[in-house]
Amino acid sequence: MFGELYHNRVLELAADIPHVGRLADAQGSSHKVSRVCGSTIDIDLKLDAEGRIAAIAVDPKACALGQAVTSILARNAIGRSLEEIEAARDALRAMLKDGAEPPGGVFWELRHLQAVRDYPPRHVSTMLAFDAAAEAMRKALGLPLA
Repeated sequence: MFGELYHNRVLELAADIPHVGRLADAQGSSHKVSRVCGSTIDIDLKLDAEGRIAAIAVDPKACALGQAVTSILARNAIGRSLEEIEAARDALRAMLKDGAEPPGGVFWELRHLQAVRDYPPRHVSTMLAFDAAAEAMRKALGLPLA
């Protein structure tokens, strides 16, 4: 039943998450929780002078799906703008909820999570990392939370 959800690449990503920990001098932080399953993620980040991510730390306490997404985010976040993070978040949400094409660009590996679309209770935990990253960036930039 869940075999296609937890295939090898998802498990590899979940087992190898870069930038794990916390940033003491973070400019923006976010804590997100999935009420459905109890998964959590904390994201801290610092921005460069152009408002792009200069440093990121992630602390996921999530299922393999949430950890895989966190891994993809953490591997590719450095140098990304708020617009890029929000575009990837929105594309991931559309892939899960509307059957849209997976995100492209540096976040192309989110395609490995396409099977999650058939399991709506897993959507929130799959979205946690990108929701938290966008919120942390908005806080760091002094923008309203979306």
